[in-house]
Amino acid sequence: MNRVKPTLLAAISIAMAFTFSCSGDDGGSSSISHGSLRDSRDGKTYKTVKIGSQTWMAENLNFEANGSACYDNNSSNCDAYGRLYNWAAALTVCPPGWHLPTDAEWTALTNHVGGASVAGIKLKAVSGWNSGGNGTDDFGFSALPGGSGCGSSFSIVGNYGYWWSATEHDAGFAWHRGMSNDFSDVYRSSNYESFLLSVRCLRD
Repeated sequence: MNRVKPTLLAAISIAMAFTFSCSGDDGGSSSISHGSLRDSRDGKTYKTVKIGSQTWMAENLNFEANGSACYDNNSSNCDAYGRLYNWAAALTVCPPGWHLPTDAEWTALTNHVGGASVAGIKLKAVSGWNSGGNGTDDFGFSALPGGSGCGSSFSIVGNYGYWWSATEHDAGFAWHRGMSNDFSDVYRSSNYESFLLSVRCLRD
């Protein structure tokens, strides 16, 4: 018995130390919580995710409005990727109690998940991106590559996703965020406000 007790105590101590060390470093994922949103305007339901202090839609918006379109004008693409919106439409299209995130709110998100240079990998969905460009979706944001549109032309679905911000860069241009199947970052750029990009809404 005298030799067994120290061995047993040592085993318990090691197990406890292992448990504490593993649970103490989760990359910020402990601040995640999931929910849902029902859009009273058309009855559609969206997954939501709280990341840090922000609650985001975990799917691209798919509400039909003037200034929006399905990729290639094919409704199945709206089902898969949500609709694409010009900037004027994007500013007003989120459901009541939600809004188009500002440039600063996008930056707060990418900072929270580890910085823009790695945010793409962490925010991209685990499937749906071409050429092995899927992410790890560590935070349940599930970003998908909805491509973009300009007038009646559409391009790069499956390879790129672009999301408007509510912040204008210059006359006729507004800031957006982009992700690619080829890169691990979330990049910040501006685009013509007439272009059609995806929308993620943020809770007020």
